[in-house]
Amino acid sequence: MRFRTVARIALAPAMIAAAVLSTQSAQAADRAPEPQPTAPSTKIVGGGPATEDYSFMGSMQVRGRHGCGASLIKSTWMVTAAHCVAGQSPQNFQIRIGSRDNSTGGTVASVAQIIRHPRYQNGPYDIALLRLTRAVPNQPVEIAATSPAEGTYTRLLGWGQTCGSPGCGGTPRGLKELDTRINPDRMCSTAYNSSVELCVYGSRSGTACYGDSGGPALLKEGGTWRLAGATSRAGANSQICGTGDATVYTDVTAHQQWINTQIGGARAS
Repeated sequence: MRFRTVARIALAPAMIAAAVLSTQSAQAADRAPEPQPTAPSTKIVGGGPATEDYSFMGSMQVRGRHGCGASLIKSTWMVTAAHCVAGQSPQNFQIRIGSRDNSTGGTVASVAQIIRHPRYQNGPYDIALLRLTRAVPNQPVEIAATSPAEGTYTRLLGWGQTCGSPGCGGTPRGLKELDTRINPDRMCSTAYNSSVELCVYGSRSGTACYGDSGGPALLKEGGTWRLAGATSRAGANSQICGTGDATVYTDVTAHQQWINTQIGGARAS
């Protein structure tokens, strides 16, 4: 997972890249790892500890170290960000699903197949699917019926840094949540594509950050959480999370047809 230029800062940390590079040194020249975190942290900048269990929430890990988030959308399928799996093989990953603690509990599954969106090139279409090696008992999250409008309330989940600068926080354990809203499209400026992406409000004191990549933006529909987005990258030309008052999320609802084509139709089972 290559660290992006200032114009396209992806929100995945070095953990996955570093662990994989240690076993695939022959490919090191092709993938420059991101700066290594140096100190313990909790998660999303601002927000608070998760107030409920999210059976669908997954921590993508290499050798037990969290790198990105993912959401279970079917008993054998998860959705995440394409940049979380760039250049990686399925066998590099295991995913802990349904636990607030990314080091214990929940369901642990391996990955059999990775499918990246064919149009992804370090910007829009930052979405990938993970086929698990077995069906898991966790309840999946359904994808929202429509893309959320400006001003819609949304909840973000993740195990990313609690501080905004690259490498300022380490590996968290407890899941965190942040309640925020959908921004006007004009608030996102980094190669933003409003037809397939969501502009989500954030600030230096409350935002998704490094390590939250691939994790969900959720909507409450009829008392039930629905999946609307997957964390992609910073919304402004800065390496510090939240400086542009926005974070870019892949609009998962806009990719429903592509998802159905890959996984065989049904939204969730």
